[in-house]
Amino acid sequence: MQSLLRHVAACNNAVLPGTRLPLCLAGAPIGWLRPELAASLAGWPGLRRSDAGLDLAEPARLTLLGRELAEAGHCRWRGEAFDVRATVGGAVLAQIDRGALPVLGLIAVGVHVNGLVQRPDGAWLWVGVRAADKHLDPGKLDHLVAGGVAAGMTPQQTLVKEAAEEAAVPAALAARAVASGRLGYVMERPEGLRRDLLLCYDLDLPETFVPRPTDGEVARFERWPLTEVLATVRAGDAFKFNVNLVLIDLFLRLGLIVGTEASALRAALAAPAFGAPT
Repeated sequence: MQSLLRHVAACNNAVLPGTRLPLCLAGAPIGWLRPELAASLAGWPGLRRSDAGLDLAEPARLTLLGRELAEAGHCRWRGEAFDVRATVGGAVLAQIDRGALPVLGLIAVGVHVNGLVQRPDGAWLWVGVRAADKHLDPGKLDHLVAGGVAAGMTPQQTLVKEAAEEAAVPAALAARAVASGRLGYVMERPEGLRRDLLLCYDLDLPETFVPRPTDGEVARFERWPLTEVLATVRAGDAFKFNVNLVLIDLFLRLGLIVGTEASALRAALAAPAFGAPT
């Protein structure tokens, strides 16, 4: 397998339904459950078991389920509510703590920002080095700004908020970010099933701007030539798993990948994702 295609395959390693059972909310399928988790939830108030899976009768019960799962050790409590939808772009059906999203196989939406600097010698990219005490992927390379879209927030609001919190990017500068695309994947991870939609943005930054870590998410920022970023993505797994997808999309749009490899990557990135229960 080509070195870049393997990153796309790694982020789409889940086979659905496999052994998983659908999780429904008032009859609408919203997620996927491992059989052992479904069995442990038997008899939980408000849950009805059927041959098809588990059905939660009331939206408010989903919020309570998130707390219950955290207290039982199935996930981390993050203290941040996320909207729950049956499909990407669908109506908000309920809210649940962010930590419970993967254990229930729920769709999550996040923003990723390519922090670009245009120089006479070519394009450069600001790269974050994740803090060593991060629960997920400590020490991995990351974007200038990335974060999940919390309940009640728009992607643009999330981008501006995360830019200030993670990299001390002024709001007026962050607001210049241009939407460049959207990527989806379904991935088995240690924390559960990731059904993620990534909203990608490009932000051209002045050469004089230097991002500064402010909330502990990132240990430091480094400015790399984009050609060096491409070589690093090709060579291994230094970048956080989903950052690779956004970077590959960037390389394609800027013409750094061409020919049959580019065609194969575009087809792989455009493949249907999210594994919606039926």
